[in-house]
Amino acid sequence: MLTYIRLVTRRTVEFSCAIVIVGLLAGVAGAATTLFLHAIEHLAYRYSFGTLLDGVAGSNHVRRALGPMVGGALAGCGWWLLRRRSEVPALSATIAAHRPIPRLPMAIDAVLQVLLVGSGASLGREGAPRQLAAVWGDVGTSRLALTGRDREILLCCAAGAGLGAVYSVPLAGALFATRILLGTWHPRALGTALITSSLAVAVAAPVTHLKHPLVWPNFQLSYLFVFLAVALAPLAVAIGLTFDRLMTTAKGTALAKSWLLIPAIGAAGLLTGVCPIWLPQLPGNGRSVLEVSMNSELTLGTAAAILLLKPLLTALFLRAGAVGGLLTPALATGAAAGSLVTIALNQWAGIDLHVAAVSLSCAAGVLAVTQRSPLFAALFVWALARPPLWLLVVFAAGAYTAYGITVLRRKHQQPRACGCQGTTEAT
Repeated sequence: MLTYIRLVTRRTVEFSCAIVIVGLLAGVAGAATTLFLHAIEHLAYRYSFGTLLDGVAGSNHVRRALGPMVGGALAGCGWWLLRRRSEVPALSATIAAHRPIPRLPMAIDAVLQVLLVGSGASLGREGAPRQLAAVWGDVGTSRLALTGRDREILLCCAAGAGLGAVYSVPLAGALFATRILLGTWHPRALGTALITSSLAVAVAAPVTHLKHPLVWPNFQLSYLFVFLAVALAPLAVAIGLTFDRLMTTAKGTALAKSWLLIPAIGAAGLLTGVCPIWLPQLPGNGRSVLEVSMNSELTLGTAAAILLLKPLLTALFLRAGAVGGLLTPALATGAAAGSLVTIALNQWAGIDLHVAAVSLSCAAGVLAVTQRSPLFAALFVWALARPPLWLLVVFAAGAYTAYGITVLRRKHQQPRACGCQGTTEAT
């Protein structure tokens, strides 16, 4: 009995130490990827201050075109050399299967992701800090006596904390770990996620300065936006399902290990660099699109062009064999759709809707569909901009309605698919 108590106590102490180690290392990973990303952005577009949108808008046409192309070719060369020698499996699948993490290949893959996104590729930046945080967390806790389940919880929480660190959103990072990666509300997992994500955000604060990626305009809003968010849910479902299917198809036909990775990703970068000659909001992970949506700086034509081009460019990079996050490209696509509808109604119906609130409501709905977690979608969108607290209810209404429609659609299609299958077998 005494031996058992000592064993339980030792495991509890070591798990507690592991939580602190993972949180600290995830914060370092978030800070490191943020610094590297900013360095690549400043080098690619040759600017010193401001956001990526400022850098792209202030650069000449040649630099806009060549920056993403050169960055894409370099990243493609790196992936070609890396994939010839080792496999880089998906992080979530590796953790769920309790397989050893290939530390060096996954860390190199994360660096290449930052290089590509920093040069202007239409991919999310959140994949790199998640991978790097998991790799460093795995190294930092390798000598501790952890069970397989404890290791799974810690590595998923490390990934969520890395996400929380780069965007200064600790609650969203914790929800990403528990609801999307682990799929649980277990108190042990939830508590670990909250602690690690909070520690990571605090450690990365000297680099991120706890600044939120978006600045909410100070406008008076009506509580009737709740009903508008629900009314926009079908649009968010259509955009989210189309985005999801497009990305899945692009990944399924992606170049893997061929040397054609180099010219393919370089060509995708060149196309991405040509578009900003007219649309400087397109390069990068989607923050620029969210910025102009928040500030009501989009025209009807610009919103329509971004709605079409942003997911296509993202899919093009995936088809070429690149790797990157999809959170912010999905958000940007949803925001463009919401802005398009709002601008059209304001111009043609003579009403005065708040573009920022509607665009973010639609963005939350799209993210709920693509990530299959409405609570994470609503909280993540709210935490990015920090609007009035009651707007969290608006975003949640849009996200849960869109997700509910998606679930009902799948349930409706499942019996039909089973019936078709049975007919085919009988024939």
